[in-house]
This record gives sequence, C-alpha cells and structure tokens, in this order.
Amino acid sequence: MPLSMSIDQLNEFMRVEFPQMGDSIEVLNLSYGSIEVGMKVGPENLRPGGTVSGPAMFALADVATYLAVLAIIGPQKLAVTTNCSIDFMRKPAPGDLRAEGRILKLGRRLAVGDVLIYSVEHSEPVARAGMTYSLPNSGG
Repeated sequence: MPLSMSIDQLNEFMRVEFPQMGDSIEVLNLSYGSIEVGMKVGPENLRPGGTVSGPAMFALADVATYLAVLAIIGPQKLAVTTNCSIDFMRKPAPGDLRAEGRILKLGRRLAVGDVLIYSVEHSEPVARAGMTYSLPNSGG
C-alpha cells in the first residue's frame, strides 16, 4: 500500500507543528507500518544520575508512533495517544536515542503500535512501549 506522507513530509510536519521538538526528532527510515526515528538528546533530557529521563523516552515512543500513523493516514493533527505502557529495561547513557516503531493494527478508530528504543551505547533496547492512538473522523 502507498504511504500518505514521505520522510521529508513527516520531518517538515514536525518542524511546523511541533517546533519545540522539530529540531531534535528526525525520521530516518520509513515503510508501510514501520518507522525509525532518531532523537538528539540534550541536557534538558537528562535526569540526575547521568541517564536519559523517562519522559524523554516516552516522548520519543509517542512521536514515533504518531508519525508512523500519519505516514499512513496523512497529516491528521488530532490523532492522539489514548494509552501507553512503557518498560524501561536498561539505563541509557546520556546520548542520542533511536526508536524502531511498527503499527500492529490500524483500524477505523484506533491504531496500536509497538516501539523499541535504543541508546547509542547499547545494541539491546533500553525501553519498549506499547502505544494506542485514537484516530480522528475522516474529516479529521
């Protein structure tokens, strides 16, 4: 199936609609139902103890799922998170992160996805998130 948005369109969408994150998040790879997103980690994303904060990793998982959904349905601003379950598995080093997301089910009203988050310091995932998104009506 064809995608509704390309890597360039998704990155531009982030710069325009989410300027607070648009410079730190970048779509790296994209195919139908699958996405790879990079996150530049700065001092604002760290917590005491020298690790990337949980909220920063949640944001990456959330954005990766959002963009994977938009790649399929198009630029719908009101596709919103309805549920997230995140497991923090390893302490990530204070460096950039990468997320590999996939859409497990895309229905008329809900999308369900899974995201693995990696640190530049680990070959094994540092976190895993299960995400559910509510999709807007087709008039969106």
